[in-house]
Amino acid sequence: MYNKADAVIIGGGIIGVAAAFYLARANYGRIILVEKEKFMGSWSTAKAAGGIRAQFDSKVNIQMSMVSEAELCRFKDDTGYDAAFDQVGYMFMLSRDEDIAHFKKAYELQRSLGLPVELLQPEDIPRLAPIVRIDDIKLATFCPDDGLGDPAQFLAGYEQAARRMGVEFALETEVTGLTVAGDKITEVVTNKGTIACGKVINAAGPFGGLIGKMVGSGIKMQPYKRQCVTTGELDFVPSNFPMVVDVASGLYTHKESKGLLLGWADKAMPPSFDISVDPDYTDNILERALDRLPKLETAEVANVWAGLYETTPDHRAIIGWEPQVEGLLHLTGFSGHGFMHAPAAGILAAELLTGKEPSIDITDLAPERFEKGELVHETNVI
Repeated sequence: MYNKADAVIIGGGIIGVAAAFYLARANYGRIILVEKEKFMGSWSTAKAAGGIRAQFDSKVNIQMSMVSEAELCRFKDDTGYDAAFDQVGYMFMLSRDEDIAHFKKAYELQRSLGLPVELLQPEDIPRLAPIVRIDDIKLATFCPDDGLGDPAQFLAGYEQAARRMGVEFALETEVTGLTVAGDKITEVVTNKGTIACGKVINAAGPFGGLIGKMVGSGIKMQPYKRQCVTTGELDFVPSNFPMVVDVASGLYTHKESKGLLLGWADKAMPPSFDISVDPDYTDNILERALDRLPKLETAEVANVWAGLYETTPDHRAIIGWEPQVEGLLHLTGFSGHGFMHAPAAGILAAELLTGKEPSIDITDLAPERFEKGELVHETNVI
């Protein structure tokens, strides 16, 4: 087992691997990423729906997405790996007056930050999403810069590039403790040995809260099961079909292979690390899908899976130095937005560890906000 590193990254999901890539690109030193599973991204990244969007209602999330989308557009140039960012756009369909008021306010903020988001009348929707029922829809928002990506491909691209730059990956290596001397992190303790280090990145995804507890951190986050369903081949899905979100029901759908991916977040689901497929959950997704896309009546279910959202009370990520001990950087709690925010998160991690001023104002994402009660809620969540 390795015995010393300049930085240890805990977690082999897209956030941890992106941080490894950008740190290596900054020539940070010896970087070791530890992942407790045999495969990278097992709990969340590999199970993600693949949506990438900047239509949030908070400045920091919009900026995180805009930086990330720009990075994903040049991903092949930066990493040498050809992972496709399919910019088919994201559409939020609105049928309730309270949602319209909220999304119009968010639209103004998004436009002020340079996001080319549009307001669509119901009659405009069929040119982009001709297969959805719109008789109750009053307005929609659409951003052509948003779109879809394969999380596994982008994770593989970051990993391969990071390895070429010297990052070491320790799989099946579970962190069991963090050693603190005085008020400083000195070691990462694992089931395969101890790594001496001065800087640790908590990119443990749904397990990020457990890592925080090792040093008495006050960060708050819980893992929640989320499920997705894919259909068999459908001949009526256009190639430019965007990600479509029915805000009232919570259903989201986008093209997947030659069919559709369908998803919905059950807000009544209790926190747990359970990723077994729940048939009732699946039925709830299909019920909402049939209501919004009646042509699915003859579709076949191709696959069903479950993964975890690591969710904070305000649905915002936790990015910043742990106030209880020196040397622990939290990069977790992305609340379902980890894949789409991974490039920006990795850039921020590299900036923070190299002592640079963060290129995005992440004050609202500070770990200490939970104990101070300084929460600003992100409500544009799926």
